[in-house]
Parts: sequence; C-alpha cells; structure tokens
Amino acid sequence: MPSDTSSEEDARTVVAVLGLGEAGGSLAGDLASAGAAVRGYDPAAVPVPEGVTRTGSEAEAAAGAHVVLSVNSASAAQGVLLAGVGSVGPGAVWADLNTASPGAKRELAHTAAEHGVDFADFAIMAPVPRRGLRVPMLASGPGAAAAARLLSDLGAYVALIEGPPGRAAERKLLRSVFFKGLAAAVVEALEAGRAAGCEEWVRENIVSELSQADAGTVDRLVQGTHRHAVRRTAEMSAAADMLGELGVQPRVAAASRDLLAELAAGKSAQRDA
Repeated sequence: MPSDTSSEEDARTVVAVLGLGEAGGSLAGDLASAGAAVRGYDPAAVPVPEGVTRTGSEAEAAAGAHVVLSVNSASAAQGVLLAGVGSVGPGAVWADLNTASPGAKRELAHTAAEHGVDFADFAIMAPVPRRGLRVPMLASGPGAAAAARLLSDLGAYVALIEGPPGRAAERKLLRSVFFKGLAAAVVEALEAGRAAGCEEWVRENIVSELSQADAGTVDRLVQGTHRHAVRRTAEMSAAADMLGELGVQPRVAAASRDLLAELAAGKSAQRDA
C-alpha cells in the first residue's frame, strides 16, 4: 500500500479497479465519491477519475485491497489476474467484471483458488456509463457474497446467483442471445428498408411491435415459430433473397431461415417415425 495513502485508507473500504476505460473509470469514480479508497491501474495512459489513486501495476493496486475489480477485457483477464493475484491479502476477493464465457470464468476462479484467493464472477447487465455504480450486476462464486456486501454498502446494485463461478456470466450471455440478436435483426431490417426506400415505414413497424409486447409475447413467438416452421422457412428464404437483391447481406434473415428449416425437418421426421 502506498505510504502516502495508507493512513487515509485504514478506516475505509479499499477497492482496486484494474482497467480504467469507459466502464472501469465510471465505476472507480463513483466508488471514490461513495467514500471508498480507490486505487486504479491501467496500462494505457487513460485519465484517472477524481479521487482515485493511480498505481503503477496490478500488484500495487491489489495490495491491501478488500476487493479487486477486474474491468478490462475477457482476453486480458487471465493475464491481469496472474499479474495481481499474488498481492491480494487474506479475506480479499478478486471480482471479474469482464464479459466472458462461463468456462473462462471457471478458469479464472481456478487460478485464483491456486493462490488462495476467493473469486467472484460478476456480470454487468446494462451499460455502465449511463448508470455508473448503480448499474445492475449479478454475482456468483465463492467470493460473491463478500464482494456484493462491500460494494452494496457503497451504493452498488448486486444480485447474488446461487452456484459456482460462471453462473452470473451464463445469465448475462443467455440474455445477450436474445437482446443482442434482436438488435442485430433491427439493424439489418433498417438497412434493408433504407435500401428499399422505406426505412421509416420499417422503423414504425418495429416500434409498434415492440410497444405491444406483453407477458404472452414470448409464448406466441415460440409457439408460432414451431407451428408454422415450414411456411416461415419459405418466407425467410424469400426475405434473404430480397436482401441480396437490395445489396444487403442477409446475415440475420439467413440464420432465421436456417433455424426454421431445421425445425421443419424435425417436425417432418417426427411425422414419419
């Protein structure tokens, strides 16, 4: 712990934030405003939020911290953990906030356990810049409860998920299949509408459909997709062809066509059995 800050940190929760980009910087700034002693490290020359102490390495930031927040990228998470975990003291928690697969989170947890450090798998469930520390988060793993308690006392919103590391990541990515897939479909539909000269009409249709969604919408979508798979395969095949004619690559339309074709083939096989 740096000598010029140790006396100030003694009575406060000490948080290390590794990665001070858009998400990490926002969280670090809010944690400092909430009264935590925040130490930040980022290998890039990024600005340090007000109230955050810049450190020279992951190990320096992590030494003496009650909780370490790794907020960099999934590809860098293992290297960051190896660089800093040796400095984590007894009872502290290493919380990984990066978007990664459940398997990757379990590997990180295994590495932390080899160094005698409790690990928490955190999943950030909304954009951080608009919400900062109040962004909804999920947490699982052996260190989840302790990390959630420390961060919640500072104003964070953390919901605990029962189970091992990877469960929080699993929930986030399952949601991403739907939400990011929906976003991709909207982008493709609007691009096609623009190419066809009726982008605003397509936009209005999308807004109308989303506005009318209710608790029964999911059931209707699932049941209709299975019941009408044969007809909808032909419809989406025509849609994919149309996008090609408009000069728009039919990534989502073609994927929908292929999924529907598989469902239709499965229904046919069941009838023939």
